[in-house]
Amino acid sequence: MTALLGLDPLAIGDLIWAPLLIILLKVVVIFALGLLVTMFMVWFERKAIAGMGNRIGPNKAGPWGLLQTLADGIKLFFKEDLLPDRADRFVFKLAPYLAFVPAFLVWSVIPLGGDFSDGKDGLVEWFGQTTRVQLADPPVGILLFMALSSVAVYGIMLAGWSSGSKYPLLGSVRASAQMVSYEAALGLSIATVLLLAGTLSTSGIVGNQGGFTDWHVVSTGIVPFIIFMLAATAEMNRPPFDLVEAEQELVGGFNTEYSSIRFGLFFLAEFMNTVTMSGIIVTLFFGGPQGLFDIPVIPGAIEGTIWFIAKVLVFLYVYVWMRATLPRFRYDQLMDLGWKILIPASLGWFMLMAVLQLGRDEGWNRGVVGIISGVVIAGCAGLMSAAVRTSRANREREGAMF
Repeated sequence: MTALLGLDPLAIGDLIWAPLLIILLKVVVIFALGLLVTMFMVWFERKAIAGMGNRIGPNKAGPWGLLQTLADGIKLFFKEDLLPDRADRFVFKLAPYLAFVPAFLVWSVIPLGGDFSDGKDGLVEWFGQTTRVQLADPPVGILLFMALSSVAVYGIMLAGWSSGSKYPLLGSVRASAQMVSYEAALGLSIATVLLLAGTLSTSGIVGNQGGFTDWHVVSTGIVPFIIFMLAATAEMNRPPFDLVEAEQELVGGFNTEYSSIRFGLFFLAEFMNTVTMSGIIVTLFFGGPQGLFDIPVIPGAIEGTIWFIAKVLVFLYVYVWMRATLPRFRYDQLMDLGWKILIPASLGWFMLMAVLQLGRDEGWNRGVVGIISGVVIAGCAGLMSAAVRTSRANREREGAMF
């Protein structure tokens, strides 16, 4: 039962004071770090974009403006909490939590550090107790992540529907279509990683990436990583795929009627999801806490955490960079990218990796397998391209008729 639930190794046996306190400490640390990291992300994004735009950015509240996010949060607490007359009161109040809570829960299954060298499987010694630098390691950890990311869609959809206004409803419908469309590509890119890792456990996936050549960004041929990166950006409603809150078209999107701390929860969920998804990307494709080399003097467990933080910071900067430089897509371009490019590409690459994996296990000639696979992929790409061109020509012809 303990293995099935993925409980901390400390939970095996009698829960005396030391293990129990360590588990409680993990819960508190994950919750507190989640809030602090989100505050840092808001400040970092505003400061980095200001620098890219030759502006100053936050610089008044605290040193270098670090407390500006805290000041904004306190301000939201004391703003008037509005409730539209035609809103569904219960669902209207519930929706922000459905968007905010899943982003926190995902952190419980992400390995934030640990010693994966010499077959230690990420286990560390704390106060004489063997544990992991993560709250839980269920054997279906990645499925839990996908389930929680899907729950966030309900928060956005219910927020628009329960507001009793047409503009939030249009924004929530658009959000649901966008997020559901990119779930398929996201799942197929993860499936390619799971094919090589042979496990759904997050610590098992990290343990399978022992060296740089074993990192899944390399072993899967980089294509699943690119697809996952694009799909995750669209699912988080980050620029250039932030069609959910296209202010020029839908006022403020699904959260138009929200104010005070309820609006703040949606705001925090957006930035928390960016940090969470960066952690998932590092776990799936870049070895998680596993480093490229040993850092002198620093113990293995702490070294893993340092490597994990460094990798996550790289992706946080990439997301900010994308926001500052790329223009917003049109909605038809967004749907075309998801359904006509990412989903077929992720499915085709998954089938290719499955054939190569089978060929390796069965001892097939790898050259012949590669040539046949290349021919099949080229044929499928040609057929898909012809279908897209025909569809575009039909739309233009029908538009000319009217």
